[in-house]
Amino acid sequence: MQPGKQLSTSIDATVPTAARMYDHYLGGKDNYAADRAACEELDKVVPSTRALALNNRRFLQRVVRTLAAEYGIRQFLDHGSGLPTQDNVHQVAQQVDPSSRVVYVDNDPMVLVHGRALLEQNERTAVIHADMRDTEAIFSHPDTKRLIDFSQPAAVLFNSVFHCIPDSDSDGPLAVARRVAQPLVPGSFMVMCQLVSEDVEVRDFVTGFMDQATQGHWGRVRQESDVAEWFEGMDILEPGLVEVSTWRPDSEVMPRQLTHEWIEFGGVGRIR
Repeated sequence: MQPGKQLSTSIDATVPTAARMYDHYLGGKDNYAADRAACEELDKVVPSTRALALNNRRFLQRVVRTLAAEYGIRQFLDHGSGLPTQDNVHQVAQQVDPSSRVVYVDNDPMVLVHGRALLEQNERTAVIHADMRDTEAIFSHPDTKRLIDFSQPAAVLFNSVFHCIPDSDSDGPLAVARRVAQPLVPGSFMVMCQLVSEDVEVRDFVTGFMDQATQGHWGRVRQESDVAEWFEGMDILEPGLVEVSTWRPDSEVMPRQLTHEWIEFGGVGRIR
């Protein structure tokens, strides 16, 4: 995308968005009939999607808690954060240390409205309206500069969002990951995961369906090898790159992804 490109601030209830569909799967109320209808159609081919969304949310919470409690991270930049729900990044991080700072980034105008309303009383948290690919605008935004000190270790999150952007030499997931990692100091972390499938029919169906449903606001379902490429040059925290419900589960009875027509796959990389 063009750096600094103006994003729409209008909400179209007739066109599904990934953020509102995700909200519906998580049991939220910030979605419309078009979003729920798209979820119903998606479930006909990939019925594990609701469980996948819930497991992905739990993964995000475990990652943030781990980075805050075990690695001392106190600043988080969350790309494609989606609509606010329970146990958001700032809530998990600030339970560990109330001084933790969080910047949320999303291009969905509904996220902006609801996020700012929720966070207006929290001076250590901000929501900015930007495309996750516009690294320059995000890093130079006044709220980012106010809350994130990039001379100190930070955690940058791309949690279940890279499948929303297409491949591109300058704006695809690999390019974005490398561009974001470049200014991070050693000891910083990048959290990246996305929807993957080793079944070509599943990949093709979901990619085509979501691209049509969202009117082009989609990338593609990828393979595990694609995700691994994003982490090249980083030290990957144990247990490595995995289906996310198996990343450092809180207990042996934690919910696991039981169906595997597609999975959420990724992990956490530390900048050297």
